[in-house]
Amino acid sequence: MLQQVQCLIPDGATVIVLGDGEFDGVNWLDQIETWGWWYVCRTAQNAILHEDGHRFSFADWGAEAGACHSLVGGAFTDACYSPVTAIAWRREDCQEPLYLVTNMELVPEACHYYQQRFTIETFFSDQKSRGFHLHKSPLSDPQRLARLLIAACLAYICMIYLGVQAQPDAVRRLIHRTHRCDLSLFQLGLALLEHCLNHDEPIQVAFSVPPPRLY
Repeated sequence: MLQQVQCLIPDGATVIVLGDGEFDGVNWLDQIETWGWWYVCRTAQNAILHEDGHRFSFADWGAEAGACHSLVGGAFTDACYSPVTAIAWRREDCQEPLYLVTNMELVPEACHYYQQRFTIETFFSDQKSRGFHLHKSPLSDPQRLARLLIAACLAYICMIYLGVQAQPDAVRRLIHRTHRCDLSLFQLGLALLEHCLNHDEPIQVAFSVPPPRLY
């Protein structure tokens, strides 16, 4: 996957890879480093660190609210992958700390970028447990799975569009309460689609794919 993405990146572009806990393997981090990219990846509290001959884990730092412990230039895991910056960070509004490993030396910068990862979480949940349930697909062939994802992403755009159409009170009262809305645009779009299908009403469509450009 990394190699396929790397081929699409323009020369001289700044790349910052933000990864969840599944993306803290040292081989993965080393490949990112080879291409001159930055990374900030989440890791586990029992992940091992090394500094000046001392071996310890992120959990040894503690996790009090508002704290941010860091180690710059340490070694990560018993493979002693280095140099890395290790961060144990618990915001005041969070119940659990974040354990991060990065090749950035500035801790506030790494924390700032990692927070941007959460903006895509709603898309993942809409594609899976809260929406299309793609995680239940039995497909294993990469090409078939790619075609399914293309269709799901196009459908996602349709649902977002319908969600925008459902925002006016006159429309939203048909599918949801008007005094308070706790549904995402995706969920509103699904509800409006279900309403239109159940009541045999037309489904508004106002976008199209432009024809291919001829050179």
